[in-house]
Amino acid sequence: MEAATEVIPKVKRKANQKWMTEEILNLMEESRCAKGNKEKYEQINKKVQEKCNMSKENWINEKCKEIEQQRKHAPQTMYRNIEEITGKRTFLSTGCIKAMNGDIIIDKEKILERWAEYIRELFKDDRKDHNIMKNNIAGPPIMKEEVETAIKKMKHGKATGPDNISVELIEALEDFGIGKVTYAPHKIK
Repeated sequence: MEAATEVIPKVKRKANQKWMTEEILNLMEESRCAKGNKEKYEQINKKVQEKCNMSKENWINEKCKEIEQQRKHAPQTMYRNIEEITGKRTFLSTGCIKAMNGDIIIDKEKILERWAEYIRELFKDDRKDHNIMKNNIAGPPIMKEEVETAIKKMKHGKATGPDNISVELIEALEDFGIGKVTYAPHKIK
């Protein structure tokens, strides 16, 4: 065992987060060793949490100060620091696409032509006959009973639509109001 410890180098602990300090790593190692003693383990873990929270907050505050300073003079570095804090990366497009035959297109005008070609292919319609129904597009007429059922289901006190007619007004007009609502769409053609 002694030979192994002499020959094999000890692996240096690595911080998982950029804000982790050597002190936190030492406390984490101490907590690993204290797993058998529950009280000591919980006490050390509590210290680790406190140190982590403090260290992370300090690190974020420092990064924010750097970002504020870089805002006007070094926007590229500023965005890199923002990505570092948020953990989100933005990826830029390569500026090239593939042609129909598989060749890579770099020229902007040829890229635009390829997009136009792609859209034409996408929406191309090769069907033989286009039977478009021209008659009876409106469907069956609306019945008075359907309108009465719909009005009964509607809630009172709600805002009116663009026509400024409330449910209460239609109900107050009784048969006359329901008749107007029922037959008004029939006149529109």
